[in-house]
Amino acid sequence: MTNRRTFFQAAGATLVGATAVSRVGAAMLPEAVSQASPLTQPPPAPPNGRPFNPVLTLNGWSLPWRMKDGVKEFHLVAEPVVREIAPGMKANLWGYNGQSPGPTIEVVEGDRVRVFVTNRLPEVTSIHWHGQRLPNGMDGVTGLTQPGIAPGKTFVYEFVARRAGTFMYHPHADEMTQMAMGMMGFWVTHPRDIGTMRVDRDFVFLLNAYDIDPGSFTPRVNTMLDFNLWTFNSRAFPGIDPLVVRQGDKVRIRVGNLTMTNHPVHLHGHEFEVTGTDGGWVRPQARWPEVTADVAVGQMRAIEFVASEPGDWAFHCHKSHHTMNAMGHDVPTMIGVDQRGVAEKITQLMPDYMAMGDKGQSMGGMEMPIPENTLPMMGGEGPFGGVEMGGMFTVMKVRAEQKPGDYSDPGWYRHPPGTLAYEWQGGMPATQRNESPGGHLMQPTGKSAPIEMTVRKPSGHSGHQ
Repeated sequence: MTNRRTFFQAAGATLVGATAVSRVGAAMLPEAVSQASPLTQPPPAPPNGRPFNPVLTLNGWSLPWRMKDGVKEFHLVAEPVVREIAPGMKANLWGYNGQSPGPTIEVVEGDRVRVFVTNRLPEVTSIHWHGQRLPNGMDGVTGLTQPGIAPGKTFVYEFVARRAGTFMYHPHADEMTQMAMGMMGFWVTHPRDIGTMRVDRDFVFLLNAYDIDPGSFTPRVNTMLDFNLWTFNSRAFPGIDPLVVRQGDKVRIRVGNLTMTNHPVHLHGHEFEVTGTDGGWVRPQARWPEVTADVAVGQMRAIEFVASEPGDWAFHCHKSHHTMNAMGHDVPTMIGVDQRGVAEKITQLMPDYMAMGDKGQSMGGMEMPIPENTLPMMGGEGPFGGVEMGGMFTVMKVRAEQKPGDYSDPGWYRHPPGTLAYEWQGGMPATQRNESPGGHLMQPTGKSAPIEMTVRKPSGHSGHQ
């Protein structure tokens, strides 16, 4: 990654308006910092400007800036990128500054911000600053508020970050293609008062989805709903980093949704409150406790809680298909179907064939050949075996010994004695056959048996029995 010293030493130009940069101005652009690593980059303290408490972008990073005459200048480059979805699979996407999603932009309420946007895509693009209050000509809608940014051109957006909150950025040009290819990013405007809404750990990430055929690298951009890869910041479990916190920390998780459907995000072991939306902070009297928050298309939700319970707690989308990879939507249900005879014949031609689905979809430690550059439906190893999850799933690791500001993975949780579920080794109770007060046999526990039922037809309607 280009270091901050060379970035902040670069010269700058003062150009106002969402307009093309002149040839003279192009020679004075801020450096376009790039990042290739798919791992979470710890947030550095702001080197200049107003102080703020930086966020941690899950499997991402925050974009450096330079100060030019009191203006924060950023440089975004829209370009093709290669993103590792998880170890063993990469995708040809479009993004910003080497990654998809692009880097998080962090500013402070009241900052004057200037963003240079260079287009290295094969078609025109623009950037819409989703949720921001700004001059109409900076809103980034191609054809309506500006001409498109042609390939090879650089435009400048300049406005004041008028209100604190959590926002997103994405194109408003050929959106179906460009957003399906991964063009999006996070924007955080911190409160002017550094003590306002302060938390100990502040995580951000975007929800996104792709339809990539097994063995291929490029998303199908015409897909509307039947996606097969559901991701946090373009990473699928087990490639998603954990959310590491110190026990007792006040934690905020900001989630933005730029997919084609809603996502009920669910946290285990803790209850939380929704404290922020795209429109700003939620008043304390308007909050209520939850364990699941639905994030609709185009929305952002910030949740807050105290990480009081030590352990490894699941955090995931509660749509079951969204915690799987490489989902096939045309696979028939084979539960209860005896496939032994067919399987024996097929294995004579295909020795690696494996009958699937007759007892359910659990992989159960089975390994089967899959095309190159394809993720298994469920993967990842936990301390007790395979974690049968994929897609939009990660783990929040709460540790008492974690140091403030330390985001390194502490490993798996060691359960104190008497706090771990265990297998019953004793005998099973005898089956009870209970009779109802009327003498009718009730359903016994543990095995099937005939059931007598008394049926009474509804009555009481005039003229009908």
